[in-house]
Amino acid sequence: MTGISIDLAAKSPLYVGLLFGGQSGEHDVSITSAKAIASALNQNPRYLVQPFYIQRDGTWRSPDVSKQVLDAGKGLQDSELLTNAAFFLPTEVQQIDLWFPVLHGPNGEDGTVQGLLQLMHKPYVGNGVLASSVGMDKIAMKAIFANAGLPQVKYVALNRWQWQQDEPAWSEHIETTLGYPCFVKPSNLGSSVGISKVRDLTQLKEAIASATSYDPRIIIEQGVVAREIECAVLGNEQPQASAIGEITFTSDFYDYETKYTAGMADLIIPSKLPDNVTQAVQSMAVKAFQTVAGSGLARVDFFYVEATGTVLINEINTFPGFTSLSMYPKLWEYSGIPFAELCDRLVAFALEKHV
Repeated sequence: MTGISIDLAAKSPLYVGLLFGGQSGEHDVSITSAKAIASALNQNPRYLVQPFYIQRDGTWRSPDVSKQVLDAGKGLQDSELLTNAAFFLPTEVQQIDLWFPVLHGPNGEDGTVQGLLQLMHKPYVGNGVLASSVGMDKIAMKAIFANAGLPQVKYVALNRWQWQQDEPAWSEHIETTLGYPCFVKPSNLGSSVGISKVRDLTQLKEAIASATSYDPRIIIEQGVVAREIECAVLGNEQPQASAIGEITFTSDFYDYETKYTAGMADLIIPSKLPDNVTQAVQSMAVKAFQTVAGSGLARVDFFYVEATGTVLINEINTFPGFTSLSMYPKLWEYSGIPFAELCDRLVAFALEKHV
């Protein structure tokens, strides 16, 4: 494999630093994902997993405390938190040969932690700084996808200052360009937080006020009647696409409550699609991954407009949920790669890309 240090490639045990928790709204999901990954890695005698829990305030905790969090499957209580601690890294960080960041959302999946790991000059699982930051910012992502010729829903991007300067003109532009219903979203936020479906001008103004309270840059997308389908990508320079999965739900749209409340959404694997649509989705998923300079893994989400046979790319998720029941590992399990082997392959890809 290109770029592997001979010593590191052969080293046993390989000290794997498992980073989880973090400062985003997906803190608890991260713990669940990390617990599943730790269990898988511990099946391989080559790996010695050292967990590092990141509190919601960004404080890193030592492996002994972090293991307690993993075992409990939930974050620390207020009385257990380190408070007023200057930012520091536990001394055990020096032992780590390779990092496995299991972090979702801002300050974890957006290039910030990837930049820190890059400065450590150690291999790490998953996407680098560029792909991670582009994957988290919807405006940048959509601009890059448009440049690559990937079809998308119509959208309007603007910032809080622009809206405040000329609200009537922007309202008219959004209504003329997109119509109703449309979706208002913060540009840089995960977990469907701050997203609103709007059907008239009053709701539009309320939704923009809400979205700009999370992020001064927002995006408004045209609503489409479509099936929500997803494809997993795995690899570095020659990425592979999985089978296609589909999310079904009875709520008005796939919002935060629907996403994280048991029983409100179902995963269907494989999605029943015409062969040509499946192939188009897989091809577009790989192209999207390569367009953002992806590495390791990603889940690419699409809209399939069944009435016209059209496939539209929605977004790329550079570190998707990784619990044993999450779409990404389930797609690969169906495609012939069980969970433990998937984790092993991600470590191998991390070593491969490291120079």
